[in-house]
Amino acid sequence: MRATILAYHAVNIAGNDYDSNDHVAFAADLETIHRLGLRIVPLAWVVDALLGRTDRDLSDAVALTCDDGSDFDYFDLDHPQHGRQRSLFNTLIDFRRRHGIDAQPHLHLTSFVIASPVARETLDRRCLAGRNWMRDSWWRAAHASGLVAIENHSWDHNHAELPQTVQRAQAKGTFRTIDTHADADAEIRQASDWLDKHCPARATSLFAYPYGETNDYLTGEYFPQHGHEHRLRAAVGTEPAPVDGNSDVWHLPRYVCGPHWSAPEGLEGILRDARDR
Repeated sequence: MRATILAYHAVNIAGNDYDSNDHVAFAADLETIHRLGLRIVPLAWVVDALLGRTDRDLSDAVALTCDDGSDFDYFDLDHPQHGRQRSLFNTLIDFRRRHGIDAQPHLHLTSFVIASPVARETLDRRCLAGRNWMRDSWWRAAHASGLVAIENHSWDHNHAELPQTVQRAQAKGTFRTIDTHADADAEIRQASDWLDKHCPARATSLFAYPYGETNDYLTGEYFPQHGHEHRLRAAVGTEPAPVDGNSDVWHLPRYVCGPHWSAPEGLEGILRDARDR
């Protein structure tokens, strides 16, 4: 198999151009993917293929993801500096209206969200505009739409802007310090438990490493040896490479909008390279 996973951050709004706004980039990238004849599929399908649980042909497939879980994923909102922003969800709807459902019948986005309500409220005040943009009120509707999956981006991101995280020594601002069973359970299993309780009719199965960072304990011991506890099937990072049959299911590569490409031709080069390998 061969697939490409792309990542966006809906809170990345520093202007209204492709290279300064992930919403603008997302809309343009849907057109690029479609023009190149590639198929957009749910990330869960890519994981199924890696685990040998499907016979779907996923050659030339692209999976779309977004991290941090803000209202900008689902709602059109007014940014205080840059005006009205079309949500990622509504951008999918716009694409489907333009091209029809048959153009990309499996159109889908996986949204990795921070579970802790306290962490989300604090990060909204300290890192965003303090407008309650990190709510969980839209998660059920997003899942019910069939276009968006809600998945695990940890309990509190071990974020440097939080007064306290669940990391035992308060070594914040990195996920590499989540290197014991207790810390991993607090960040990962606790988040899955909360998501499964507060966003029913679904079961958490995928994880995205905060900051794209991991360590040998998580990839080599916690995830593969404690599956009966955390109940997850795969984890994605931010190493820029396509997914193939040799990819580590506990550290799947992803290309991130901005760091790995900042113009339509940059993404086209990534997609063509992945297709031609």
